[in-house]
Amino acid sequence: MKFNVLGTTGILASVALLAACATTEEEVIEVVEEPVIEEPAMSKLEMAQMELEENVGHRVFFGYDQYNLTPEAQATLRRQAAFLMMPENADLRIRIEGNCDERGTREYNLALGERRAEAAKAFLVGLGVEPTRISTVSYGKERPIDPRSTPEAWAKNRNATTRIVGDTEAMI
Repeated sequence: MKFNVLGTTGILASVALLAACATTEEEVIEVVEEPVIEEPAMSKLEMAQMELEENVGHRVFFGYDQYNLTPEAQATLRRQAAFLMMPENADLRIRIEGNCDERGTREYNLALGERRAEAAKAFLVGLGVEPTRISTVSYGKERPIDPRSTPEAWAKNRNATTRIVGDTEAMI
């Protein structure tokens, strides 16, 4: 009799356990949705600047005490001109910033930076970009990309950088 009670109890316990584990069609599974993180919307000008920097090239480099455009600089400026003449970018205005390395006087480097910016502008205008869309400025040695005093840093700092500064609609 003891065996029958224990055997029956064991069977009932097993059946109860199986019943508890069984799923039915009425069972509802709660789905937790991840919160959506929205990126801040970029303006047309911000998107154009990002495209210029990441895909076109926004900076050309110069030799020591030089403002002539190297073949590499000319290739970058050709891409910039093509970018600026695309219909969706036809209203963009740019500023070309001339920069120098730390060697030389402040006055000398401001003049050299201006010649670098003007050389880049003249090349773009020669490719068909309207001159009224381009302004220039020289920062001389005041805004280095690389603050170190090494030949590698100096080479980086001898540049003309193109920035999107607005659109022609804002001028009206």
